[in-house]
Amino acid sequence: MIIASIEALGDSPVERMEIAGGGFINFFFRKEDLGSVIVAIHLADRHYGSSDYGKGKKVIVEFVSANPTGPMTIAHGRQAAVGDSLCRILKAAGYEVHAEYYLNDAGRQMNLLARSVWARYHELLGIEMALPEDGYKGEYVRQIARDIIEKEKKDNLHQEPEDKAIEYCGAYAVKTIMSWIETDLAKMGVHFDHYFSEKTLYEKKSVEHALEVLRQKGFLFENEGALWFRSTDFGDDKDRVVKKSTGEYTYLAPDIAYHLSKYERGYEVLVNFWGPDHHGYIPRLKAACQALGYPPEAIHIGIVQLTTLFREGQPVRMSTRAGEFVTLRELYDEVGVDATRFFFTMRRQESPLDFDLDLAKAQSQENPVYYLQYAHARIASLLKFSGEKVTTEVDLGLLSSKEEGELIGCLSQFPEMIMAASRLTEPYRLADYLRQVAACFHKFYSFHRIVTEDKDLTRARLLLSDATRIVLRNGLELLGISQPESM
Repeated sequence: MIIASIEALGDSPVERMEIAGGGFINFFFRKEDLGSVIVAIHLADRHYGSSDYGKGKKVIVEFVSANPTGPMTIAHGRQAAVGDSLCRILKAAGYEVHAEYYLNDAGRQMNLLARSVWARYHELLGIEMALPEDGYKGEYVRQIARDIIEKEKKDNLHQEPEDKAIEYCGAYAVKTIMSWIETDLAKMGVHFDHYFSEKTLYEKKSVEHALEVLRQKGFLFENEGALWFRSTDFGDDKDRVVKKSTGEYTYLAPDIAYHLSKYERGYEVLVNFWGPDHHGYIPRLKAACQALGYPPEAIHIGIVQLTTLFREGQPVRMSTRAGEFVTLRELYDEVGVDATRFFFTMRRQESPLDFDLDLAKAQSQENPVYYLQYAHARIASLLKFSGEKVTTEVDLGLLSSKEEGELIGCLSQFPEMIMAASRLTEPYRLADYLRQVAACFHKFYSFHRIVTEDKDLTRARLLLSDATRIVLRNGLELLGISQPESM
């Protein structure tokens, strides 16, 4: 469709196009029009790459949504980097974007957390109490209990009614852990427009409302005392229980209510990023969203696979059952936020990621984020010390070498790359593209002097270099990565 549309333009600067696979198209510009691309980049500046492709459609992107039961892990960190980068890309592509964190502050895990803190509280007071089975064992649980005693001066909490005391421990733990999570997200440059509390779904009777909506549509039925959702009507392999015969809701019921709230708030496109343990849950939730009124093409549920850390070629051992795990904070403190974000987004999110800690810290061009930032800094330094002002009043015909043509052609694909990444909800495509831009520039730089005795050629090459800087800067911003002027 894109090729046909461009071919229909009589004055198109595109000489020919080739389908490159993976949803990409290679554009080959007429030589006489190639230079106009860098003029357009210079004039658009920070707006280059942006478009109205999304036509203002309202998109809600839900990601991270980690249970507030412990510090953020590297698994959550990858979801954060992928989700936030996609939000930035969608905005650049012309969508109206809302970033949301679904706060799982109700249910069994919250009760386990509260009881784990309660047990550690007793331990710190010298009172014997066993940790609940499957309780949380991390040192952070003991620290929360210590804060209740020392910071909140609650050393007599054990004398109060146990249910009230446990409720206090749970509320304090969630508040504390969410403050850690929000600090980590802010440090990573990850923005959320809203934290949606699961508790409110019960307080506002939203779960009952959602099930009544499905009942009126004819998608619920009763069997053996339980309430079932006809998810097979929408391609699921079997129907799903939403309310047990005991009257207890299954996990699916509040999820249906939450997604109904998205529909009622007017969001036209849903994007969810989940961890790999939720893979089997996708068909039933997609079925629920369709039952609520969303067309299949408006529902995008992506799995963000796990990350394995490597140091000196060996995997870093982790054991969450024992309460020992590498936190996101430990990772970005060691390698930096820029490296953390780029490494998390440089591979397709559905693929497991091997994160090389030594490479992420390397001050060399083997480090992909260093490679990009070095290209940006090299150009910024070059422009600063060239003694020439970048201008569009240049002879573009002087940019006639193969390397210059390849670089300009690569720069011209930036807007299409943003549209492709937004359409496919895959930020890695932008990360991969920026590496191609940097490679083309380094190749051009190694073959040609930019500042020469020929003033006209110098001005043309400075304009090309500045266009490259603009693309690198704009692209790195979309990935939430800094763009240093010097290194």
